[in-house]
Amino acid sequence: MTQSSNPFGTRIGVDDILETLEFFDSWEERYKYIIDLGKELPPLPESVRQDEFLVRGCQSQVWMVSEQDGDALYFDVDSDAFIVKGLLALVLAAYNGKTAAEILAFDVDAYFERLQLLKHLSPTRGNGIKAMVERVQNTARAAN
Repeated sequence: MTQSSNPFGTRIGVDDILETLEFFDSWEERYKYIIDLGKELPPLPESVRQDEFLVRGCQSQVWMVSEQDGDALYFDVDSDAFIVKGLLALVLAAYNGKTAAEILAFDVDAYFERLQLLKHLSPTRGNGIKAMVERVQNTARAAN
């Protein structure tokens, strides 16, 4: 896993995503953009696609691995669903490359509200994105 292989949180941040989403008039266009974001995530090797790295609570299969470099936490993720990979990109834009304190201080509910995301996802997808966030926050708590 290399920090430079994943652009989210380091080169593509929350503000970049929020600004870009404002350009789209419909949620169909926003979904396409979110799916395109997911295509920028490098795939995880098969060796990491194991049960111990699965995020429980997601409708699709989601794998998440993390590493700490100094104070910063880095996450690599993958999913078997295109829209979920896009949702993972949105999560990583907020958290990847941040310190445990920054991760725990980030107001993810306000971020999702600004994205208007949860009201446009099915309940199972909404639960899944919350499970992704919880996994990141638990990793930060363990590193803190």
